[in-house]
Amino acid sequence: MPKLSSGDKNRSPRFSVLMYQLSIGSGALISWEMLTNAGLLDPFFFSYPSAIASRVVSWLSTGMIWPHLVVTLEETFLALIIGAAAGVAVGFLLAQFPLLGEIFSPYLRVLNALPRVVLAPIFLLWFGLGIWSKVALGITLVFFVVFYNSF
Repeated sequence: MPKLSSGDKNRSPRFSVLMYQLSIGSGALISWEMLTNAGLLDPFFFSYPSAIASRVVSWLSTGMIWPHLVVTLEETFLALIIGAAAGVAVGFLLAQFPLLGEIFSPYLRVLNALPRVVLAPIFLLWFGLGIWSKVALGITLVFFVVFYNSF
């Protein structure tokens, strides 16, 4: 990996890259805060980064975030397990039977090309506002990645 600077020879290139990454991220956050304070960014649409950090700290300190985090992690875990299992199963099945792979290939490509945002309202109608509509959307995200890697 090429060196980004002719700095201290004892520092690794990874450290230099990390410093550049932190500088860019910090610069972006500082610029965002300054642009919002100057009125160049509407705080209604682009809240202050300091206000966001304050809200997150408030949620963590009051414990308000934990029940919501548990539900989100449950939905994520279910989507990962179901989507990965289905992706591996279908990928191996179609790899073992090439004719099936050729038959279903265009349909799988079309389904993969669908924007996931389009599926969200459909899943809400089918599964309701509960956990399963979100799990179904997560399954669509995981399935195709695992399927194409297995296939």
